[in-house]
Amino acid sequence: MDALSMGLVAAMGALATVAGASEDIESDVGSQSNPNSQVQLAAQVGNPHRIYNKAISGEPPANALWATTAAVVAYTLITKFAMPALFAIAVGASVAALFNGVFSTSAYFGRNASQRRFNQWIYLDIVRYTTPSIMAHAWITAFCITCIAYIQTQILMPHHPFPMPVIAMIWGIAVGAIGSSVGDIHYGGEREFQWRIFGQGLNTMLSGQIVRKAEAGLRNSIDNAWFCAKLGGPFTGLAFGLVVFLDSWRTTVFDPVTQSGLAIGMGLFFVILMNIYNYYVETSMRRKYGPYPGYKGDIPA
Repeated sequence: MDALSMGLVAAMGALATVAGASEDIESDVGSQSNPNSQVQLAAQVGNPHRIYNKAISGEPPANALWATTAAVVAYTLITKFAMPALFAIAVGASVAALFNGVFSTSAYFGRNASQRRFNQWIYLDIVRYTTPSIMAHAWITAFCITCIAYIQTQILMPHHPFPMPVIAMIWGIAVGAIGSSVGDIHYGGEREFQWRIFGQGLNTMLSGQIVRKAEAGLRNSIDNAWFCAKLGGPFTGLAFGLVVFLDSWRTTVFDPVTQSGLAIGMGLFFVILMNIYNYYVETSMRRKYGPYPGYKGDIPA
């Protein structure tokens, strides 16, 4: 593997790290994926709130849509209109962000309007200053993933046989799945139910009993993003960055055609190693930070 290929693989890992972090924060601002069910249920159990509620699907298909939209637009501008790749990708990400904004606002208005009977209001100030943040993070995610797809199909040798939009769709599904599994831990459990015992899981009787008060005033989605940007977002970015870097590294070092066995074996080695390390980290953390002795019950939200 030459220095250029190694540099491209490193750049893809860096882009994936940024994409993962921005994807997780975008979902936290809009209350998408796993925590969304608790936000949706809160008003129905007597807890109206000021949290943005936009999810129309899980994170994997949603991010697949944004990334594929950006890649299709960029690919068209590059191949049909000879636009420079960087500008074309930026335009494609802008179109994807506009799609995201339309879906977000329509979902927010529709969901909250349908919950009028539960005293859930539509807050126009939440829409005004939260939707641009959602769109901005979606733009970053779509831009980075489209850049990765462009590098894989146009620059990195050997070129990936799939077209750029298909690669973007696959990575969009991957970043959404990682954001839903890694990032939501710090939002769905540690933020929405922060007065519960660590590691206890969510009891059925607590469904919808989310924390509605922030450090100053009533909690909104920007408060959640501020919290998640400290840990959940970076962890999601690290996880996605490692996936993209390690997978691209093994198929660059070992030719996927003539050395397919070595490439597959290296991939299995990484999977086994990560599973062992994940088990160690989780068991160690639960031993150190489990329920505290002398704990007297839940602190009221």
